[in-house]
Amino acid sequence: MPVPASTPLQTRFSHAFELTTPIALAPMALASGGALAAACAQAGALGLVGGGYGELAWTQREYTLAVHLARQSDALARIGIGFITWKLDEDASALDWVLAQPQPPRAVMLSFGDARRYAPRIAAAGAALICQIQRVEQAAQAIEAGAGVLAAQGGEAGGHGMNSLNSRATMTLVPELADWLAANAPDTLLLAAGGIADGRTLAAARVLGADGALVGSRLWATHESMAAQAAKNQAVGTSGDGTARSSVFDVLRRKNWPAPYDFRAIRNPLHRQWEARLADLQAAPDAARANYNAGVQAGDFSRAHATVGEAVGLIHDAPPAADVIARMTTDAQRLLHGL
Repeated sequence: MPVPASTPLQTRFSHAFELTTPIALAPMALASGGALAAACAQAGALGLVGGGYGELAWTQREYTLAVHLARQSDALARIGIGFITWKLDEDASALDWVLAQPQPPRAVMLSFGDARRYAPRIAAAGAALICQIQRVEQAAQAIEAGAGVLAAQGGEAGGHGMNSLNSRATMTLVPELADWLAANAPDTLLLAAGGIADGRTLAAARVLGADGALVGSRLWATHESMAAQAAKNQAVGTSGDGTARSSVFDVLRRKNWPAPYDFRAIRNPLHRQWEARLADLQAAPDAARANYNAGVQAGDFSRAHATVGEAVGLIHDAPPAADVIARMTTDAQRLLHGL
């Protein structure tokens, strides 16, 4: 059921997707699996499975799990999925598979590329299109693709986003996009993404003009997340000063991301070793990659990466996702009522 009319968190987004809170789980690759997406859907949020790089077997397993778990609690209408658009350009079989399911996704989120190629098949399956963008100048193309929701991702966000030369801060990007949409596409919904991790930041997103929030790092550090427990433990002990955005971990993982995108994670010793010598790393990466791979195998996050954004300083535990969503929602309601 939608949020009751008496609450300040009743939004166009919560109405459109029949949510009890205007929160969507960010479809984080290899973290937002079926269990986390279902837990968020059961808690009243939009649960987006992290289809990420479009690996078919992974998508089949995790989306099937999300549907199975959500069906048990009547939350099927709140299950969706997200993909990296430029990877779909190489192989869209995972998207095609999920759209052909008896229970297609409620929404498909596309990020980092031109969604227009995939919009017709998403619409034909009856799924809403969410486009994640990082700059106002990208909005027109997303609207042309038929996006019903834009997710405005600030540079604070964890994982992939625009590099420091091109990224915007959530604080200024969201209200500017809200104004642009009001003038050019007033029926399009807006989510704030990047730095949204507690009731204060969820309330701030509403005050800035967003219809809701796309939450990544805070839900990454939950019981149902597929992230390694040692990585979650490291995040709990890290302040907001402790992340960095660069392409170091992309090079180490052989992820050939196009410009202008790079990756934010905890700034661990291995990252610090190479962040000022990126050209050297790119020229001769083998030894560093072996060190990184050994860290992954050992669960040593002084070498392996923990994918969180600047909101990591607001993360102090890793409880069930439902607890996080309830806490954020209750605190945001209280603050907005106070205003």
